[in-house]
Amino acid sequence: MTALLSSFELGDLLLPSRVVMAPLTRRRAGPGKLATPLMATHYGQRAGAALIISESTEVDPLSAGEPSTRPGIFNSAQEASWRLVTDAVHLRGGRIFMQLSHMGRTAHPSQRIGGAIPVAPTAIVAEGKVFTPTGPQPYVLPRALETSEIPDTVAEFTEAARRARAAGFDGIELHGANGYLIDQFLRDGSNRRQDGYGGSLANRARFLIEAIEGAKAHWPAGRIGVRVSPTIPFQDMRDSDPVAHFVRLAELLNGFGLAYLHLIEGPVPAAGEPELRSHLRRAFRGPLMVAGGYTATTAEETISSGGADLVAFGEAFIANPDLPERLRINAVLNPVDKSTFYSGGPRGYTDYPALADAPGLVPSLS
Repeated sequence: MTALLSSFELGDLLLPSRVVMAPLTRRRAGPGKLATPLMATHYGQRAGAALIISESTEVDPLSAGEPSTRPGIFNSAQEASWRLVTDAVHLRGGRIFMQLSHMGRTAHPSQRIGGAIPVAPTAIVAEGKVFTPTGPQPYVLPRALETSEIPDTVAEFTEAARRARAAGFDGIELHGANGYLIDQFLRDGSNRRQDGYGGSLANRARFLIEAIEGAKAHWPAGRIGVRVSPTIPFQDMRDSDPVAHFVRLAELLNGFGLAYLHLIEGPVPAAGEPELRSHLRRAFRGPLMVAGGYTATTAEETISSGGADLVAFGEAFIANPDLPERLRINAVLNPVDKSTFYSGGPRGYTDYPALADAPGLVPSLS
């Protein structure tokens, strides 16, 4: 694991390895979408990651309805609560970025104050279901944002970026992936607008660009990352030409000096989908992070070949709080219990043993 465990300069941050903890929704926030002591324990246990990217955190003040198991960063109480997490990570020498997200059309009225209809670039309903207080419900037809409303929505990201810094985070990641609002603007399957935020890729990228510009009022560009998922169909997403469109997006992002571009694409693209990593590697001049089912072997190959600079691990970090150390000594990995991903409480969240509790020296992620 020579390349994967080598240090990396991410702007002015010196990372001890290339092993990043991916953003992982776990639904453990408390009432009012507050971060909790349990969350602080969870993240603190994983402070050995080169970088932790927090779970998707809501910027939309109307998302304050129940269930409140997804955390937020749109009020002072939430800001203060996240200090528990950042302090726990920093006490153990770690680094943590907050992922800022807006659900857009994937929200449900029951999750929003006053039963407000979700907003989107275009009034196109997503196929599938969303988790609600009464169980899974079909997505509803969203309301298309008026052009005049978009600056206010961008401002929600700007305010969240300010609060993330006040809460002690080391940077932010704008969630432009997996069918959430920024992604809904980027991909033409969900964006059919006829104004300056639709049509060409440059127009569809305008919402993200404005969110970056807003965040720069509070963060240097080298502490701002962007996550994208050009071919991921999750939440009924699609794009007519992901290679051309996201290469163009990478070119547009080059002018900002961002911390990184974070691509969700496995070592082998999904069946029938085009390969993006090599294209983005050539087009984007900053650090490239990849995520999506990487093993120690495929991650090492990707880093050593120059295919990416950083690899984000998800499930492996859920079950192995000391994952980088296990990779270093080729130790056995704890198996992951998927039934506890969103179950609430400490089980499957803070009770996975570290090496000191379960020593082993057999092949791990290979």
